[in-house]
Amino acid sequence: MPKPLPYSTQREIFTRFREAESEPKGELEHVNAYTLVVAVALSAQATDAGVNKATRALFATVDTPQKMLDLGEEGLVEHIKSIGLYRNKAKNVMKLSRILVDEYDGEVPSSRSALEGLPGVGRKTANVVLNMWFGYPAQAVDTHIFRVGNRTQIAPGKDVVAVERAIEDNVPAEFALHAHHWLILHGRYTCIARKPKCPACLIRDLCPYPEKTE
Repeated sequence: MPKPLPYSTQREIFTRFREAESEPKGELEHVNAYTLVVAVALSAQATDAGVNKATRALFATVDTPQKMLDLGEEGLVEHIKSIGLYRNKAKNVMKLSRILVDEYDGEVPSSRSALEGLPGVGRKTANVVLNMWFGYPAQAVDTHIFRVGNRTQIAPGKDVVAVERAIEDNVPAEFALHAHHWLILHGRYTCIARKPKCPACLIRDLCPYPEKTE
């Protein structure tokens, strides 16, 4: 496994990301912490655009765990049946909504362990919520970040947890809050899986990837 890029290079990379977009945002639409949890849980193996299309009308009226329970599983299915694995996801949303009502007074907890205890909520989902809603510098590693972290050597690691820790250990602290958003956006639109858009890349001269495209 290659070593992460030197601190000075990391600083230059994230300075460029910040100059290009100072306040990067996640692309999942939500109105509060609860709808963010639901949106991220629904986004597994689905696109953000597809989730947004399915949840836009849903979140306009169903924005609390109790309202979701009142809607019922079949009512939720009608909204999200365009999303992959919608049946299982609907069951998990109903279960996590019941737990939030019964154990957390309808509020979304702000600890990773509590979030991970909710059905359908894994480490990545918990980190997204902690970062986007509660403002913690948590690093939610998805396939884009895993690819970018290893390809650029910003945060190399053999699995998503290793990449998460490499970001925490090597990205300068001042960039930690937005690091995962910059890396997601870079992976989604520039450092794509097949034929990355290296000629348009902000950090082309700093990236050691040997197979740059022309």
